[in-house]
Amino acid sequence: MNHSTPPPSARPSAPPPVLEIDGLELRLPAGRAARPILDGVSLTVRAGETVGLVGESGSGKSVACRSVLGLLPKGSLTAGQVRVNGADVLTMDRARLAALRAREVAMVFQDPRASVNPLRRVGDFLTEGLRASGTPAAEATARAGELLAAVGIRDPRGALRRHPHQFSGGMLQRVVIAAALAAEPALLVADEPTTALDVTTQAEVISILARLRAERGTGMLFVTHDLELASAICDRVYVMYAGRIVETRSTGELFDRPRHPYTAGLLACTPRIEAGAPAPRPIPGRPVSLAEAPPGCAFAARCAHAVARCTEETPALARHGEGLAACHRADEGIQL
Repeated sequence: MNHSTPPPSARPSAPPPVLEIDGLELRLPAGRAARPILDGVSLTVRAGETVGLVGESGSGKSVACRSVLGLLPKGSLTAGQVRVNGADVLTMDRARLAALRAREVAMVFQDPRASVNPLRRVGDFLTEGLRASGTPAAEATARAGELLAAVGIRDPRGALRRHPHQFSGGMLQRVVIAAALAAEPALLVADEPTTALDVTTQAEVISILARLRAERGTGMLFVTHDLELASAICDRVYVMYAGRIVETRSTGELFDRPRHPYTAGLLACTPRIEAGAPAPRPIPGRPVSLAEAPPGCAFAARCAHAVARCTEETPALARHGEGLAACHRADEGIQL
């Protein structure tokens, strides 16, 4: 027996999942769309882990992340489960959903100015949730100052007295992140949180999110269209196209050897600064709209690797290497 290897019972177990989306399907009422907005989406986020959800505009990634808070399109029909700490969000009543949003899950949206009331001071915005949960006023104000300091805002006491228009976009996004963390949520959902920011400010916000995740053990679902950005913060990545997960694996393996042509296409169209790096190449064609329901693989019409089978048979999301890919040719080697 090799005594250097601990028995299974002594090995550290993986952190528990804070989010489990299992076979989520979301359809609009008949006549409003030819295909599901979400088609069998499954993903997991564990405590202390950052998971990326990547895809073009219209892929369904924002709808998927909003489902975690029970924010679904009006009249939509759902199947599957969205579990936060084991409880299915899709079956919660209004009171339970309110408790979920107040204490267990927080969300950071793309535009910070859409998250705040321009007429109210930042201090009121930060203390509102704390006061609603029974925290005394003085304690809530002190806590708000601590949160602002944690996200790198200088003079937090002075910042509490300012209005949103007195902050830059990057500083206001820090305020929104501070508010999201006020209740110590188990899960933080970040929906394109840096899209409206310049590159330098993007890097600062990413650094803040990574540090806070590490310090607090919060699970994070990071939604973006930018694979390079995902690589800077995510442990694992799910790639979504036309409402389906088409590939998932660890960030390092995804960049080293993508198994789906869409993932390879996203990487190929990303500008690189290394000497001798090839020029970016756009993915040909356009994304599939909700009015279209092509047979077979939804990416086939844009794919340089497509064969006849691709337009006839929808590929299953199956294991290839250390991850999963939904491609009939995933084991043949996808060229960037």
